Amino acid sequence: MRIMGLDYGSKTVGVAVSDSLGITAQAVETITREDENKLRKTCARIEELIREYEIETIVLGYPKNMNNTLGDRAEKTESFKAMLERRTGLPVVLWDERLTTVQSERILQESGVRRENRKAVIDKVAAGLILQGYLDSLPGGTTRGE
Repeated sequence: MRIMGLDYGSKTVGVAVSDSLGITAQAVETITREDENKLRKTCARIEELIREYEIETIVLGYPKNMNNTLGDRAEKTESFKAMLERRTGLPVVLWDERLTTVQSERILQESGVRRENRKAVIDKVAAGLILQGYLDSLPGGTTRGE
């Protein structure tokens, strides 16, 4: 069973997938688009990746505000969730993504990735963090007494 993690942004979608055992997340790619509202090609690419990796569940980063309220970005994410469920027939789980971009930036910085190169990979790294957080929360996940 593989799970896909998505970091949905206004111009990009970071994609990560789990290993077949559902233990680790690997960043796969960043899907880009010119216009925030033009999602046809983005959804088509996500559907290709679902088939390629035999995905059974999607975890979608949910951008809550630091005070736990929901803003404009969260509403757009909820609409994207509904679209994904309709198009793929798969369950889509919303997962709190607060601070994943900050963590991603720090990871890339510590890894020596130059600032001008970070933008190309930060979203897929964030998707990996979102997915790993979800995987770790599952019964028997890597945070369960190991």
